Amino acid sequence: MDIQNIELECPGCGRPVTIGQKECSCGRPIVISTFSSVAEMPLPELNKYARTYQKALASNPDNTLLNNSVAMCYLKLKMYDKAFDAFEKAIEDNFDNPETYFYAAISLLGGQKAFLTPRPKIDKIEEMLNAAVSIEPRGIFYLFWAYIKQDYFKRKFLRTTPDYMAMLSMAQEYGYSDLDRENLFAILGVECPSALQ
Repeated sequence: MDIQNIELECPGCGRPVTIGQKECSCGRPIVISTFSSVAEMPLPELNKYARTYQKALASNPDNTLLNNSVAMCYLKLKMYDKAFDAFEKAIEDNFDNPETYFYAAISLLGGQKAFLTPRPKIDKIEEMLNAAVSIEPRGIFYLFWAYIKQDYFKRKFLRTTPDYMAMLSMAQEYGYSDLDRENLFAILGVECPSALQ
């Protein structure tokens, strides 16, 4: 079966759709590719999307689009472990999407400050961010990495190269907006340190 033609019901209206469609005729997205797609979604609708993707994954467990979509739902629902597992599955099957690495790194923090995160998870976050910027360097990726360097390494007095100021400089070089920064820290569920403002 063509992976783009996997059939499911639109979580919004129940019409039959395929994951190859961008959106249903009712105007709702079929596949969730960015967090902004679910950021303002009400909880009942978000749960419908998650259930739809879970049902489709039962017979298509390796589908990258479905795994990435359900991961975004889990991330919004603050089900961080499930989100990471789904992002990791999406990465296994399609390792050239930088956003998947970025959101997988966010889910590893589990909604807590980097300072409180165990070192093995910080190392994994850095690995994910390195993969993301290797595919496509973006200011928002570097801003998140600057946060990790500042809140974990600097606050614990650990030496790291490059340091958070170098990462912040890279973020500025590649560009990000105040809205990007606001959205990043909203997803993280922590306050943006003054050093990164």
